[in-house]
Amino acid sequence: MEEYPVKILMVDDKKENLLSLQVILADRGYEFVEAASGKDALRILLKNQDFAIILMDVQMPLMDGFETAEMIRQSEKLKHVPIIFLTANMNTTDYIFKGYQSGAVDYMIKPLSSEILQAKVMVFSELYKKNRELQIREEEANLLNAKITKANEELAKQYLSIEKHALELKKKNSELDAFTYIASHDLQEPLRKIQTFTNMLLTNEYQNLSTDGKARFERILYSTNRMRELINDLLAFSRTNITDRKYENTDLNTIIESVKDALRENILEKNALITTELHGDVKIIPFLFIQLMENLINNALKFCRKEVQLCITIKSRLVSGAELQNEKLLSTENYCHISFQDNGIGFDPEHSEKIFGVFQRLHGREIYDGTGIGLAIVKKIVENHNGIISATGKPMEGATFNIYIPC
Repeated sequence: MEEYPVKILMVDDKKENLLSLQVILADRGYEFVEAASGKDALRILLKNQDFAIILMDVQMPLMDGFETAEMIRQSEKLKHVPIIFLTANMNTTDYIFKGYQSGAVDYMIKPLSSEILQAKVMVFSELYKKNRELQIREEEANLLNAKITKANEELAKQYLSIEKHALELKKKNSELDAFTYIASHDLQEPLRKIQTFTNMLLTNEYQNLSTDGKARFERILYSTNRMRELINDLLAFSRTNITDRKYENTDLNTIIESVKDALRENILEKNALITTELHGDVKIIPFLFIQLMENLINNALKFCRKEVQLCITIKSRLVSGAELQNEKLLSTENYCHISFQDNGIGFDPEHSEKIFGVFQRLHGREIYDGTGIGLAIVKKIVENHNGIISATGKPMEGATFNIYIPC
């Protein structure tokens, strides 16, 4: 409130009266403005309307206090400013009534009582301060309401944008469903026919084919098988994006045993040894996690070293985010840490992120078979579980995959 001092307009045609008022009201923090006549007072009020109180003499030449008060009350902005008349002659009922009728809130008869004048001015100055404070609060509230209104308008625009994006996403998902149907049926049907007829020719006409012809037919069969694998992997990758997330408390031992049964022939062919040290249940989407483990084990089987028995070690443990000190993990969350380690051909550390990309291959197809989608599917499944995955490795020393899933 220091920015808005209490200003008092004093109106009197006698200089000594103005000085007397200032002496009585001095040292109280008031700001005084003097007017020597009614016209002078009106001229001041036209420029400055922020007065807490007007102390006005009644008997002034040309325009007396009554006329001046009536003119002041005609102004919408000034009609609430309290006026106290100061006069030596306001001693009749009619005279007093005329003072109130012209707009005064009070009057004092000269000679003035210093204590009473000080008390009355203090009451009106405090009232002014309270009203001014309420006005400031109202302005602040209006400003805040304006900001809230603007924020709500921005939120409404964002909501419309999100709604539009959701409709576009729904349309994209419909297109993806259509693609999935085409990929699972329309694209695979011609491949099945090519495979069928190629197998028939190789079975019935193999002895009639030249060596070059046999090689070409075998190449056709290999290419169709590879195309089918690619379509199946692409379908698996797309399904990890659109699958409903239905979590269940699942024993990781059950997941690994299921995967080992599914890949039994491949494991036996590679003479692979799989050892586990699992803590028990974790909240996951079971069929997606089976796919995740199948892809990791298949990846290890594919990139094993021929001269060394493939050893795969799978471990899990519960750990707090604070203990892990990873900026991608919440320090207040608990995680299931799954470690998947093999002793295969490994990879150069600089490729630790690249290996999770779709169609990313670190080795030529003529050396190691595959579509380059398996680890991309693994990463997508981990992300569907709101987790993260990282990989470390060294050439010919194996690879380790670390998975962190919120508990």
